[in-house]
Amino acid sequence: MPTMTKEETASYIKRHLTIAGREDTLFSDDAVELIHLTSRGLPRSVNNIAWQSLIAAFTEEKGILDESSTRTAITETHATE
Repeated sequence: MPTMTKEETASYIKRHLTIAGREDTLFSDDAVELIHLTSRGLPRSVNNIAWQSLIAAFTEEKGILDESSTRTAITETHATE
C-alpha cells in the first residue's frame, strides 16, 4: 500500500474531521507532523494515532491536540502492540 506524504496526511486528518463535522483546527501542526512521522504515512496508523490523540486531549481537557497529547497517544498505541 502506498504511503502518504506529510501534506497528504494533514489533508487526510482534516478531511476526516470535516466529515465528522469539525471545521476549525483541532490538531496542531506539530501534532500532525508527529502523527505522520510515527505512522510513516500509513492510513491505518494515522487513524489509530489520531484516535488515541483525541482521547489523550480529552483526558487532559485540551481544546487543541498538541504534540504532547500526540506523544501520549503514541506511547499508549505502541504499548498495546
